[in-house]
Amino acid sequence: MPHLVSTQWLADNLGSDALVVLDGSYHLPAAGRDARAEYLAGHIPGARFVGFDTIADMTSGLDNTAPSADAFAARMGDLGVSDGSTVVIYDNSPHRTSARVWFLLKMFGKDAAILDGGLGKWQAEGRAEEQGEPEWQPAKFTAKADPAKLRDKAQMLANIDSRAEQVVDARGADRFTGEAEEIRPGMVSGHIPGSRNVPIGTLYEADGTMKDLAGIEAEFLGAGLDLGRPIVTSCGSGVTAANLSFALDRLGKPSAIYDGSWSEWAADPATPKATGPA
Repeated sequence: MPHLVSTQWLADNLGSDALVVLDGSYHLPAAGRDARAEYLAGHIPGARFVGFDTIADMTSGLDNTAPSADAFAARMGDLGVSDGSTVVIYDNSPHRTSARVWFLLKMFGKDAAILDGGLGKWQAEGRAEEQGEPEWQPAKFTAKADPAKLRDKAQMLANIDSRAEQVVDARGADRFTGEAEEIRPGMVSGHIPGSRNVPIGTLYEADGTMKDLAGIEAEFLGAGLDLGRPIVTSCGSGVTAANLSFALDRLGKPSAIYDGSWSEWAADPATPKATGPA
């Protein structure tokens, strides 16, 4: 699969037996939006709603941490995703949450594509939508976990001294520097010492499509990253970090995600925190 497919490609391929379209929308509680209700009100024909609570470890105590291979396989199977499916993901979220679904599929051994421009571009072009929930048949999905795709807090602490891996944060610049409050109540702002900042908005054009490879590369290089060295991505809770991992993958640069991200790091008074620019 290519990393991105256009709205025209998707329109031309809707109805294909192998194609599974997933709505990967998710909103933070403070947004006051219900992603599933929005999906039911209007979605790309045949699309199936993922639901982030169904692809996360709800026992971890943290938002959106990766589920077990068995749990992920069961959910994908319920959604009718098989090992042979062609999967395209889209979302209707300012946080570009389809990238998190892409990352989990990738981590568990399945290539997928993201709809370039998401539902917003689809709707702006006046393309067909449907309401309610379509019918589909469950399938068998095989999940093969790649633990190298994730980092935990202990590994991130060790990396502060070793600097073996570069860390890049997807949050907005004012949260990264500590100039603005965190979006989660009671949480300090700032960043992991030594990390760099590439806010996800810098990776996209005004119409919501992703920048070309040269534009993406320029953003990472401009933030001071060496694309020849290992990279770990981070954000607030491991969701927008997936946009950085997706963009890096487009450049042929694999990366890992610190799944606990700032919500775990900031909650621990023992972890070092930095403010100001990188």
